[in-house]
Amino acid sequence: MIVFRVCDSRFPFLWELADGARQRPARWHGVGEGPAQYFADTAAGAWAELLRHEDITDPADLQGISARIWAIHIVDIEMHEPKLPLDALTSPPDGYEICRNEARRLRAAGAVRLVAVSAALKPGEAAGFHVGVTGLVRAPFRDGKVIVHFGRLPEAEGWCVADSGRPPPVYSRRSGRWPQLRALPNQRLDLSGAACRVHKSLARDRITGPNL
Repeated sequence: MIVFRVCDSRFPFLWELADGARQRPARWHGVGEGPAQYFADTAAGAWAELLRHEDITDPADLQGISARIWAIHIVDIEMHEPKLPLDALTSPPDGYEICRNEARRLRAAGAVRLVAVSAALKPGEAAGFHVGVTGLVRAPFRDGKVIVHFGRLPEAEGWCVADSGRPPPVYSRRSGRWPQLRALPNQRLDLSGAACRVHKSLARDRITGPNL
């Protein structure tokens, strides 16, 4: 399967074992429980998770983003779906422990990969486009998904789709369309100067993983 991930261009697109202890906790893993590899099932989902993680609420701030997006092939294995209500699956960071406990339960039962609804995209907003006689036509609605793999993925093969990319100003978040967006994590962008980057928090987190 092909999945997508946004990361700092200075680092690889996956965590390794040596990184596990340093990986910051996120929705589906706690301190010392890495490496945990976070992916989105669409490029739209990967960009939306970046916007959510960086608390970008103004389309004008998109000009300040410069990040690398990867398309990654990972081997298909069984994926386990957490048994949690939608409010828990899409909670802000103060509700992550519910998700972590569910991940621990599934991992204790042998799961190494989870799939869950995207907390960044509104329902149906992962849809892509078809080419029709009049040009681009929006494809039928599809919900965005997040895939989380626990452990290394040495067989994964990645292709850099954009080295200094940014999302187009058309994405919706679960809380609504621009500019009515929910303020989530407290990370801030450095928006001074023409070559603004989100390098500070991307470098800190190594990779802006989905569902952070």
